Amino acid sequence: MTPDSGTADSQTPDAGVPAWLSQLAAALPGVRGEQLSRFVPPATGGRHSAVLVLFGEGPHGPDVLLIERASTMRAHAGQPAFPGGALDPQDGDPAGPGPVRAALREATEEVGLDPETVQVLGTLPALWLPPSGFVVHPVLAWWREPHPVGVVDTAEVAAVARVPLAELTDPAARLQVTHPSGWIGPAFEVRDLLVWGFTAGLLDRLLDLAGLEQPWDRERVRTLDEQTMALAARGASFPSGRADVFPQGSARSPTTGPVDATALP
Repeated sequence: MTPDSGTADSQTPDAGVPAWLSQLAAALPGVRGEQLSRFVPPATGGRHSAVLVLFGEGPHGPDVLLIERASTMRAHAGQPAFPGGALDPQDGDPAGPGPVRAALREATEEVGLDPETVQVLGTLPALWLPPSGFVVHPVLAWWREPHPVGVVDTAEVAAVARVPLAELTDPAARLQVTHPSGWIGPAFEVRDLLVWGFTAGLLDRLLDLAGLEQPWDRERVRTLDEQTMALAARGASFPSGRADVFPQGSARSPTTGPVDATALP
């Protein structure tokens, strides 16, 4: 992907990809940032980062790799997330190989992932996280040779989970969460985790693009608890030109368009 294109960068994704992932892999080259979030990166500024959205097949069928951030972290504390982090200079150009290198490097450092077991499908358009000032590059990949992973960097990761897609798509696990400011976005209750914010917003869109989403009750709404909100607010600073850390908005529906959850930490 180039900064001006706003479209995903595909890396011949269909070779060896299982049938359940083929629709998403085929859709990847045409995905635009506006389909994922109303927050696209500014022309200048922001710190580039990358996350690895790693799909695999485990004992319970198709799954995705998630981590729980350590509660002691300065930003994104205590939140379920994809492995990932900021680009380092050695990762290279954010408009080139940088995001893929950073996503794989961070997953190796955080959970012990062997990059040689991963087939990168492509990079989605970069998304903007106003509270932390990050420009996030989601890297989609197929875990063609799964192996045991676990917490490596305890300073950043509290837990690691391979979450079955059957659990994420179960209507009983789906809900929306709200912030007192009026923000509302999709969430998932799985494996004793509340997945919300950026991670839930991106998962929501990817499950839809993959054709895996099932109808669920969008009237099931829960207010974020005080501890979750306090952890989310830690380290959040708002860049100039943006006034709403928790923007007014609604989760994606047939009429409202992309989720706004990607604006959250």
